[in-house]
Amino acid sequence: MALRLHFLPPKQFVADPEAMARDWDMQEAEAYTRWLATSHYENFHVVSFLLPKRLHQDFYNVYAFCRWADDLGDEIHDPGESLRLLYWWRGLVNRMFAGHASHPVFVALQQTARKHSLPEEPFLDLVSAFVRDQTVRRYRTLEELLDYCKYSANPVGRLVLHLCGYSDAERQWLSDATCTALQLANFWQDVTVDLKKGRLYIPEEVLGEHGCRTGDVEERRITPAFRAAMRELVGVTRGLFLKGLPLTEIVDRRLSLDLALFSRGGLRILEKIEEKDYDVLSARPELTKTDRAMLLLTSLFRWILKRPA
Repeated sequence: MALRLHFLPPKQFVADPEAMARDWDMQEAEAYTRWLATSHYENFHVVSFLLPKRLHQDFYNVYAFCRWADDLGDEIHDPGESLRLLYWWRGLVNRMFAGHASHPVFVALQQTARKHSLPEEPFLDLVSAFVRDQTVRRYRTLEELLDYCKYSANPVGRLVLHLCGYSDAERQWLSDATCTALQLANFWQDVTVDLKKGRLYIPEEVLGEHGCRTGDVEERRITPAFRAAMRELVGVTRGLFLKGLPLTEIVDRRLSLDLALFSRGGLRILEKIEEKDYDVLSARPELTKTDRAMLLLTSLFRWILKRPA
């Protein structure tokens, strides 16, 4: 029961001297990452029912790292303190790959990194993205935004591939296209959410090319110019999804279904935006239970008919 008191989400954990000072053994550390992955307030199904059981704990460990980095960037609500904690977190990555770990996430993750020969770069790239979030709240060009996705989204896909035994350049390139598309679709879906945080990911150059002012977006004015800008961005995002879809044909069938669900879910979000005539400022486009059920059934049908890769 005493251990349970230290099963805290990141924001509470860093404020608890006892939790920060505690020495964690492997069993406790794995219990912590498993708890964080399955009970966090932003939890999603990080371990698919089709994922081999032998990989469950490894996915919990990687997820816990990502969740911590995300929370240190978004939940502290003090950019200066977030930067300090993110630099500390990056230092723990360096220490882990040098063979030293004491924080529960890194105690658990160290074993996963060794077992699957995970590279250090994706972890450092993810931290760099959250560091950038503390100082950059607008993107001038689409190229700048895509560069951000290279650090904020693509490393996750590469880590998943490594966990599933893939480290070749072709699959990584296809994964990058899919992950960037997922990140962009999330940006277009969450325009109103990000505006509340003082962030706007729609590139200023794209808005300007269509005659839309940034102030119009901030004041949530739907104009023909704004719709035209969103139409262009949705088209770019769909192209990336389609570019990455062949990845589902060259991975294990279990992973293939997960990838298909993510990609087709992202494509459905784009369709939702189109159905609203690109009005993402009045309300957040969301998938309904029916949408999710149809995506699952469609992907399962494709999965059943597909020959093993």
